Amino acid sequence: MSTGIPVEQFISPNPITASEATSVDELWRLMDQYGVRHLPIVRDDQVTGVVSDRDVRLILGLSAAEKLQVQAVDIMSPDPIEVPADTPLDDVAFLMADRKVGSVLVTDEAGRLIGIFTITDALNALVDFVRKGSQGAR
Repeated sequence: MSTGIPVEQFISPNPITASEATSVDELWRLMDQYGVRHLPIVRDDQVTGVVSDRDVRLILGLSAAEKLQVQAVDIMSPDPIEVPADTPLDDVAFLMADRKVGSVLVTDEAGRLIGIFTITDALNALVDFVRKGSQGAR
């Protein structure tokens, strides 16, 4: 049974993105600067993949010369999971758990990226529900 609460209510809107040609060092800088762990990778305004901080950390151990040869397209997870903004929150959480992914891209009616829903967003939603529930039980 779905709650009907749309995932859009809990997304991180306007996510920071990178191009397929972005270097590993630049990906790491963007993640650090904006405090994010997932970066959608785009080509011509279309999402082609997602890079996680784990993907980047694996490459950071390479030599400087080796790192220069690696771009976002080389380490991204292609075909990321996308859901419409009105998808019920619990359906999205189940999908993430079932597929063992840390983020889902959220799109508007035209299929444009409007946000990202991460494990952190899911935990924030859980806290919100628990706090509202405990207030009603008093």
